[in-house]
Amino acid sequence: MSRNDVAHKLAALYDRRSLRQYVLWKVRTDPAYRAVFEQLRGRDTPILDLGCGVGLLAFYLRESGFTAPIIGVDFDERKIDLARIAARRYRDVEFIQGDARAPLPDGHDVVILDILQYFDDASQREILEHAARAVAQGGKVILRQALRDDSWRYRLTAAVDGLARKMHWMKAEHLR
Repeated sequence: MSRNDVAHKLAALYDRRSLRQYVLWKVRTDPAYRAVFEQLRGRDTPILDLGCGVGLLAFYLRESGFTAPIIGVDFDERKIDLARIAARRYRDVEFIQGDARAPLPDGHDVVILDILQYFDDASQREILEHAARAVAQGGKVILRQALRDDSWRYRLTAAVDGLARKMHWMKAEHLR
């Protein structure tokens, strides 16, 4: 299935037009989903997706043939509700409202995409320590985080994050 086909299939999971447009754009342009799949391909270790949002990574992995259980965790109950509704057609996908700073269950591969900037230094350290403790023997922690520099990528990421906060899509108090 092409990236465009997957984008349309995943967008159809959501009722809100704005969310469908976001999913189309995100799946078509963000290389992280494919990269995570490539890192986890062939593994049967359950996944913890911290900061899962509306569940897009879990659904992308399922559409790509990944079959291990996936647990998504996000602070925003609205997003968890949207993910749970969309998850009705997938097996072994669970979404939990929770704090990424909380201790995590053991025995997982852990994915952390683009959430650390919403936490202070102590909380970032806490998240990473919990992820390190939760990872299965021989497991993986997959982390993506923009580096703070003068690049156009960082400036774009900071602008999009700031806009998401102003629109109340992201419930972060500040950006780091």
